[in-house]
Amino acid sequence: MIQLPEKLLSAYNRFMNQRNIPQDLQSHYRKWLRYYVDFCKKYRHPYTTTESLAQFISKLKAKGQSDLLRQQAQAAIKFYFEMLRVKNQQPSADTITETSMTTEPTPAEPVNTINISPPGADWRWVYVKLEEQIKVRHYSEKTLKSYRYWVRHFQSFVKSCDAATVDIERVKAFLTFLAVERKVSASSQNQAFNGLLFLFRHVLGKDFGKVDGVVRAKQRRNIPTVLSRAEIDRIIAELKPPYSLIVQLLYGCGLRLFECLKLRIFDLDYDTGILRIHDGKGKKDRSVPLPDILHDTLQKQLQIVVELHEHDLAANYAGVFMEGRLDNKYPNAAKEFPWQWLFPARTLTFLPEEGEHRRYHLHEKHVQNAIRKAVKKAAIPKRATAHTFRHSYASHLLQANYDIRTIQQLLGHADVRTTMIYTHTTKSTTVKDAKSPLDLQLSG
Repeated sequence: MIQLPEKLLSAYNRFMNQRNIPQDLQSHYRKWLRYYVDFCKKYRHPYTTTESLAQFISKLKAKGQSDLLRQQAQAAIKFYFEMLRVKNQQPSADTITETSMTTEPTPAEPVNTINISPPGADWRWVYVKLEEQIKVRHYSEKTLKSYRYWVRHFQSFVKSCDAATVDIERVKAFLTFLAVERKVSASSQNQAFNGLLFLFRHVLGKDFGKVDGVVRAKQRRNIPTVLSRAEIDRIIAELKPPYSLIVQLLYGCGLRLFECLKLRIFDLDYDTGILRIHDGKGKKDRSVPLPDILHDTLQKQLQIVVELHEHDLAANYAGVFMEGRLDNKYPNAAKEFPWQWLFPARTLTFLPEEGEHRRYHLHEKHVQNAIRKAVKKAAIPKRATAHTFRHSYASHLLQANYDIRTIQQLLGHADVRTTMIYTHTTKSTTVKDAKSPLDLQLSG
């Protein structure tokens, strides 16, 4: 690996300090620039063209680098191009190469240079710190994706001004803009609010303050789609294992899709007839009755997992993925059978940083696609998704005269008002059912 020329390294460091790139991120930027220069020298690519950067990123992908690291590498190289653009100069042999390099960029070559975004403060450090703070608090990947999405929109709204200068007035203007101009839903506006609240408190280190005078999007409660038992049976009949079993658990236990896919072998308790859900929505645990009718089907699935697990051990794989710091707490657990996924992925995932293979659970997209096709084949005239089976579970329990508080507990809802929405999906089960006036014999 080559070393960057002192002149280039000094200029790059000065530019990073001028743009307030955090010190811990600067070391990563220097590393990626060094790798990029070495790549261009080795494969005789020019140093400042779109094609060279694209080929460099493709090389990183081929080597198994994660999306996050590839994004970081791309940001570092674009930052280098931006430095050259600001200085209004093209790279020359003394700024980018050492004497030992045999290939030098041609000054007239960069015809297809990278399009740098309009002038503005650099927000890259914001996204790096945002991800760090999300992971420190063990929030989900979906939360990170959502917060990053709204921070990007907010950055665009404030025209990439210095992140340190944004205040609550700009947040108010942004939230009002979402409701009035973009006409987003109330849930989207609340999601944006939560993302910016996290940005202020944990990334910028500011007090968010009280938010008044914001036009709020109108709250609207949609009645969830519910399938009949006959429709559910028709859908299951169109599914093949393991998707048929997954749908049976979604409906039979009222699971969310990610809760079902994250099930491990030890979550099944046949002696007590209980299915345990760990780290559900809001990091909450709960238990639900395990359907007796699924006993034989689950045994077949367990046998599949046993055979796959034995094959993986024989291949000396590193085990299943473990969440959080469980790898450190239980060093051998990843290879132990109780920790295996109930619905394992078909292929192993290679981790280039560790140089090992691990197995993940079945991807949610595969399940969603299978359900979509099954609904179409069964000719169900409803918009049914994986979550529809959870809605059907709650509604059918309500029809069977289960107490609303019991259903709340089984679903894992923090507030009974969330569970109350299912009172609109079924007929009243009180002693005297409500009827339409057209069906009543009224005197006079």
